[in-house]
Amino acid sequence: MRHLALLGTGGTIATRGTAFGRKVEVGAAELLRTARDTWDLSGIQVEARDLAGIPSFAASVPDVLALVEAVRSAAEEVDGVVVTHGTDSLEETAFLLALAHSGPQPVVITGAQRPFDDPSPDGPRNLATALRWAGAPEAEATGVSVAFADEILPAVGVRKSHSLALRAFSAPGRSPIGQVDEAGVRAHGSAPRVALLRPGTTELPKVDVIPQYLGVDASALDHAVAGGARGLVIAGFGSGNTTPATTQACLRLLSDGVPVLITSRTGAGPVTGLYAGGSTDLAAAGAVFAGDLSPWQARLLLAAALSVEEFQDRAAQRCLTWLRETHVVSADYRLGVAE
Repeated sequence: MRHLALLGTGGTIATRGTAFGRKVEVGAAELLRTARDTWDLSGIQVEARDLAGIPSFAASVPDVLALVEAVRSAAEEVDGVVVTHGTDSLEETAFLLALAHSGPQPVVITGAQRPFDDPSPDGPRNLATALRWAGAPEAEATGVSVAFADEILPAVGVRKSHSLALRAFSAPGRSPIGQVDEAGVRAHGSAPRVALLRPGTTELPKVDVIPQYLGVDASALDHAVAGGARGLVIAGFGSGNTTPATTQACLRLLSDGVPVLITSRTGAGPVTGLYAGGSTDLAAAGAVFAGDLSPWQARLLLAAALSVEEFQDRAAQRCLTWLRETHVVSADYRLGVAE
């Protein structure tokens, strides 16, 4: 008998419609009952626990760090942990969990696009999928994952890629690591478990995301640093390109010791330094090109590195080490070298 913990945090999966909009009104035990009505979960013992019942767009970083600690604690007692969560910030919560969890227990996060009282809700099947995956031997080498629309996606690299569709999440370039449906539970791959976030972390340093768009100047970078940002993530054009003004500002900040991570605004594919006077210069100056991570996951990676005192002066190097260890970037990628 596999023993799982189900942690309910709110989100659409736990909402009912009211005259004033959807509100979180459904607890973890009631969600579990609907999941059991959807799939045969015999052989799995589930302990339902309610945490904060809020929509995920209202969650703060301390809220999610408290959830990380709750998952750590639960994982020490059970064979696997399932978290129900709102979809708006699910990809960021999943990533923070991946930065913190290195144990053998699978941690699976799921949610829904339709509310609990919808005539055709997707939450019960998504939750049943997550529970079946977390309770299966195939999940033991997969670290933190996301269960949605019968697919099991890796937490690192997952994105909400549609605002309303039932198949709301994808992992561009990575594919599902598993499938759960009428044909059973099938694993396609495993995820490396490399912890970076320290236990007991209750807040993260300020890291801002700076988008690139036609004609953007450097004022947002200067404003972010003046406002207390300890590091910056650039959501660049294409494979990580930046306007001339942004490039010059980044070079200045890098020389001042401010870590800069480069991502893409495109939604899929890696970034790399290719263009003279732009991304090549940034790579040579020590900007970290964060593979195919979204700007939002890269922001949390840099903030987690900065939150550890002994990493603060070499946060960029620690980010790169984590990116190499988790195979987000190639093992031979080095700081200060344009690829």
